[in-house]
Amino acid sequence: MRQFSGRAGLTVAGILILTGCAGDGKVARGEVARYAGATATVTDTLLPAVIEAAGTAEPMQQATLSTRLMASVLSVAVHEGDRVSAGQRLVVLDTRDLDARTAQVEAGLAEAEAVERDAEAMARRMRALFADSAATRVQLEQAETGLARAQAAVRTARAGLAEVAALRSYAEIRAPFAGVVARRFVDPGAMAAPGAPLVMIDDLSRLRIRVSATPALVAGIRRGATVDVVVAGARVVGEVEGMVSAGTGNLVQLNLLVPNRSGAVLAGASVTVLLPQGDHPVILLPSAAVVREGDLAGVDLVVDGRLERRWLRLGRELPPGMTEVLSGISPGDVVALPSLPPAGA
Repeated sequence: MRQFSGRAGLTVAGILILTGCAGDGKVARGEVARYAGATATVTDTLLPAVIEAAGTAEPMQQATLSTRLMASVLSVAVHEGDRVSAGQRLVVLDTRDLDARTAQVEAGLAEAEAVERDAEAMARRMRALFADSAATRVQLEQAETGLARAQAAVRTARAGLAEVAALRSYAEIRAPFAGVVARRFVDPGAMAAPGAPLVMIDDLSRLRIRVSATPALVAGIRRGATVDVVVAGARVVGEVEGMVSAGTGNLVQLNLLVPNRSGAVLAGASVTVLLPQGDHPVILLPSAAVVREGDLAGVDLVVDGRLERRWLRLGRELPPGMTEVLSGISPGDVVALPSLPPAGA
């Protein structure tokens, strides 16, 4: 982790811009004439300090799709990286064995229903005969028992048919939500087995960021708070989902949710979480005042009305148009601005 300060988008009130109107501002060093161009007085200001912590991006939802059938794969309609919509068909399995089983169950149901009709007719006759004292109670009870058994057989056959229909739904693998195909495990002709993975889908519309840190670094962070996150070079705002024990030493795991509507950031991408650590004094300089010569960066100070080059150690550039200065100038220094470019720059 590396500590620094600053946050994008902050308004900097620590730089007072003063403008000069006399002359054209082009005065070489060492001349007697005084610099009369635009200047800025450097002051220090407070910006939020943060600690950089490395994290990993994970999809908000992830599903590894499989089947309950033992069947060969007829077709796979997607490739890795394809975007899919909810309900889109991804894999189709061979259902010939299932078709034969369906026919068998339907035949069994038809037989059970025929037996049930005979049992109902027998039960009606026995009830009528028993009412006329032409049949014994034992005969009536036997008929009623036969009817109950026939009805149970029909219910069993219908349940079997419903089971086959449910299994048939596993012959077509569909996307449970909109997302991106992260893995394709099978090709046409392969054998699909119950529970074996076929396709993995990631929902990348939002990312879950996981980062481990000491309790002291996240002491002031609460659920629902916002934390800046750098993802794929872009700075975004993450919402704190919660904190749990990291399970390693005296660390906690901070979970953040960040938007990724374009899906440009893939699962597993490295991110940087900027953990806030309170305010920190910094010196900011208008970026336009920085003079560069090769790898060196400096600024032209206005000292006793004349220009003096001062080399700097710079930090980050912060909008709007400001640069952090780590060393080389102090609050109160006056720097030349390029609205009237300094001579020799």
